Amino acid sequence: METRNFRNIGKDISLLGFGCMRLPLLHPEKQDIDYAQADKMVDAAMAAGVNYFDTAWPYHGGMSETFIGQSLKRYPRESFNLATKIPTFAIQSADDVERIFAEQLKKCQVDYFDFYLVHSLNEANYKTVKNVGIYELLKKKKEQGLIRHLGFSFHDHPNLLERIVTDYEWDFGQIQLNYVDWEATDAKRLYEILSSRGIPVVIMEPVRGGALATLTPQAADLLKKAAPEASTASWAIRYAASLPGVMCVLSGMSDAAQVADNLKTMQNFKPLTDAERKLITEAATMYRAAGVIPCTGCRYCMDCPSGVDIPRVFAIYNHARAVGRPFVFQANYRSLAASEQAHNCVACGVCMGHCPQGIRIPERMREIVEFAATLQ
Repeated sequence: METRNFRNIGKDISLLGFGCMRLPLLHPEKQDIDYAQADKMVDAAMAAGVNYFDTAWPYHGGMSETFIGQSLKRYPRESFNLATKIPTFAIQSADDVERIFAEQLKKCQVDYFDFYLVHSLNEANYKTVKNVGIYELLKKKKEQGLIRHLGFSFHDHPNLLERIVTDYEWDFGQIQLNYVDWEATDAKRLYEILSSRGIPVVIMEPVRGGALATLTPQAADLLKKAAPEASTASWAIRYAASLPGVMCVLSGMSDAAQVADNLKTMQNFKPLTDAERKLITEAATMYRAAGVIPCTGCRYCMDCPSGVDIPRVFAIYNHARAVGRPFVFQANYRSLAASEQAHNCVACGVCMGHCPQGIRIPERMREIVEFAATLQ
């Protein structure tokens, strides 16, 4: 397994990280994890040299930390690096930080966290960090040996990131980066801010919630002709991993096939060539031209007060737009309960405060309602 070592980290970290946000489910409509299948995925990753596992308080409705704690308990503690996060959006006081941190240690069945992040920093959550003194509280835990490396995950504009890395000293930073977001959300600038300061970069959403594993037919064909043996997803993983300053690329894997494909990419890792970068730029242009909504399916927007299944509505719409066949939308959309469809959106805006992508969800729901009406 390809590894990276940074001076302020001091040990080899697998370039592929095992993300625990999209684990296999017992039922497609619920967040309950299929432990038997997920354990096999962890075993395959560990056997191949993956040693970085990333979870968080809200993943799988709060069940992800419990699963990965139980799964990794089967291995020597020094053989893996466990990362989880303080949920800034659920913090109102210092007592909340203490309570949640203690519960996370218990759920994960560890005495310390190798990597610990201030979760989902944006303007609103950063105000909470300042008002509650979250950084100072976590710094004390680092001094006590309960945290080995302190970092943050980020979802906002570059100017805020500049403030965050100026205000505090960080061991690493986690950002969303992929070949579509490089320009679309200015991931390039976020990456440059961290790397210019020597802060190791952990990359999330390299495959954009799975969207870059399929692409549009034209974009997928472009990459397939260049490398018939390579999966579409492997191009996205290689793009992120080819950047200097990247410590780890997280992949939220949902089945054994995805684990195997990612291991194949990272066990004999080959950085992108200049010619391959040009191909990816062309593929990104084709993908954006389809007019897809930049939803990664993280489900932070849920539950909707009006009952709309926001991520599934977006996924159905994006699939129809990507394949260029609008009537595909009808069959898939009808699989949703009427109460889960876009027309139930009342534009309350609650979801927008939780969306890491900054999607103007009510506006996009109106767009989907109008799109559906044209197909009737």
